[in-house]
Amino acid sequence: MDRRLWHRDLVPFVVLVANECSNTGLFTLFKAATIKGMSDHVFVAYAYVVATILLLPISFFYRRSRVVNPPLSFSILYKIAILGVIGCSSQILGYAGIKYSSPTLSSAISNLVPAFTFILAVICRMEKIVMQTRTTQAKILGSIISVLGAFVVTFYKGPSIIFGDAFPSFQLQQSNLILDPMDINWIIGAFLLTACNILLTLWLIVQVEILKEFPDEITMVFFYNFYAAIVAVIVGLLAERNSSAWKIRLDISLISIVCTGIFNKFLSSTIYAWGVKLKGPVYVAMFKPLSIIIAVIMGVMFLGDILHIGSIIGATIISIGFYTVMWGKGKEEKEEDVNSLQESLSTENVPLLQSYENVNSKKKIDGNV
Repeated sequence: MDRRLWHRDLVPFVVLVANECSNTGLFTLFKAATIKGMSDHVFVAYAYVVATILLLPISFFYRRSRVVNPPLSFSILYKIAILGVIGCSSQILGYAGIKYSSPTLSSAISNLVPAFTFILAVICRMEKIVMQTRTTQAKILGSIISVLGAFVVTFYKGPSIIFGDAFPSFQLQQSNLILDPMDINWIIGAFLLTACNILLTLWLIVQVEILKEFPDEITMVFFYNFYAAIVAVIVGLLAERNSSAWKIRLDISLISIVCTGIFNKFLSSTIYAWGVKLKGPVYVAMFKPLSIIIAVIMGVMFLGDILHIGSIIGATIISIGFYTVMWGKGKEEKEEDVNSLQESLSTENVPLLQSYENVNSKKKIDGNV
């Protein structure tokens, strides 16, 4: 395999898949901590503080090691501050949504991110729309299918699946077929998670604009976490007036905060910034649906979640939409590579053609003289 192709295609694919699996595991860890009584507002604040402390020396030495550093202007800091507000708001809504529902629903709803990102990228003119092409039609159709799947996950639960000793079985209960008043938390969680993913989409798009002016992912991620930590602490202090809520016990709560600060706020944010810079926001968003499988397995095994047939049907529909968008995006990238290769070849041939014409014209002039 060509080394350039390996770096551009295979490495981002493997890293982003591993990143989504890691994030899903962290969501499950967070849910387990909230069951023990940890506040989601306190959790978000502490996680951002951990990431900021960790990134401070890393970003300092990283900038010193670079030969040329892009200038850190007030305009860039202001845009990163906006990014911090958007990202922190997304995280607060997302963790609140998980608290009301489950990591499985969070993973299912996150499958909407590719569709949201594609729509917003079109509005911001980052994605091309040519209705006559199959690639554009696939991306539009996939976005519509994903949204329909999200409605199924949110408003239809269906019979639950009970895992026995040997085989799973269906527990048919009339009250489980359609959401009843007791399942209002599920709907609240779904809407909070949808709002979270809309903000996450905006977060990815804003990163593209920042990295165009300031191509330094590590420094951007540090200031992002710094601003997000300020917002999270302020919101946490307003939401949690009880000082005992800020005391973290030496149990799964501490493990969840430290792991989320390191692997989500620091490492995952850096991976997202790197992926956005290398492949664009739509490509990065396309890996969200992969988390649904691991979320289901972990939720059933470690949290005792009850898996409903509606979640499986909805997640399947969303995944079909996801891979439709992914096919369109992949096909479009191949076409762009072919076009750029043809342009480069034609550019290389132009000087030879011009030189040939110049020699012929010179011969004609000498002959006339």
